[in-house]
Amino acid sequence: MKFIFKHPSIILSWLLFAACFMCDYQWRQWMQPAAEKGSMTIVKVPAGSSFKSVARMLEDRGFIRSKDGFYALAWYRDMLSAVKAGEYYLSPSMTPEEILEVIVSGRPIEYQVTIPEGYNIFQIATLLKHSKLIGTKDEFINAVRDRDLLEKKDIPADSAEGYLFPDSYLIPRGYGPLDMAELMIDHFYQVWRENSFEKRVQELKTTRHEVVILASIVEEEAMRAEERPLIASVFWNRLERGMPLQADPTVRYGIMVERQVRKKRLHWKDLRRNTPYNTYTIPGLPKGPISNPGLDSLKAVLYPADTSYLFFVSRNNGTHKFSTTLKEHNRAVERYQKRRKRH
Repeated sequence: MKFIFKHPSIILSWLLFAACFMCDYQWRQWMQPAAEKGSMTIVKVPAGSSFKSVARMLEDRGFIRSKDGFYALAWYRDMLSAVKAGEYYLSPSMTPEEILEVIVSGRPIEYQVTIPEGYNIFQIATLLKHSKLIGTKDEFINAVRDRDLLEKKDIPADSAEGYLFPDSYLIPRGYGPLDMAELMIDHFYQVWRENSFEKRVQELKTTRHEVVILASIVEEEAMRAEERPLIASVFWNRLERGMPLQADPTVRYGIMVERQVRKKRLHWKDLRRNTPYNTYTIPGLPKGPISNPGLDSLKAVLYPADTSYLFFVSRNNGTHKFSTTLKEHNRAVERYQKRRKRH
């Protein structure tokens, strides 16, 4: 013992060794999972959260053993500012290193949202609001009308109506309305390119926007896929002859834009209402698309059936009666519409 006390450096060495041993032991304890077993749980990292607040939350909820150890790990990895807001699946059986990798990955939990074919911007906004995945209806409507977005995506209209491709999307909760709009528009262009539609547009001597407008009307008129090319042929034939399209869905859309009212049954005064979408009162195509058409409707407009039809009327069973002459059409209206009203 006298030997040891005569050499203070030996004492210091032992103390340093003991301190390093304790630090290593403490570090190993911190880096262990908080529990041997544990189910995966959704953990939300709010936007703007500091790393200290995230570490404190994880410790309080039992996902890590020490907020200080977790902070030290992130500092060592240079990840203190790398945490991404969102919802993540975490378990107390995960190591702090695994948890850190998840919350800085930028890959939060994604939820599926399905946009049906033929939905317009107002219906899509309502659907997204009810899903609670992105902001309010007005925020989405404002996003699809954003002038910078429309210019960036080469959409010659007042909104992205017609270009929000209907499909199933995986998005995280809290997704931005503008991000959602851009995601759907990009998907439209992807489908457009994959099907080489631009080449067909040039063959028809039309424009992409005119095709989208007409496809949006076909989408609203057709109830069966096999009738889409027939309905498209009617509208192309009427346009070639300078006849008004006289499509009821365009009247409904015009009223919706002006009055925010979705009318199921139209009256004679509605058909005479002067809106830029009412194809009873304006020649040619309406101001813009009236819905967001799916692939089948786009194909129908680009590859319509070869017919001489100029009219069609519903048979009230999901199909339509197509006619070439007004006389034939009037007989069909008498048979399928007026008799139904009498009964």
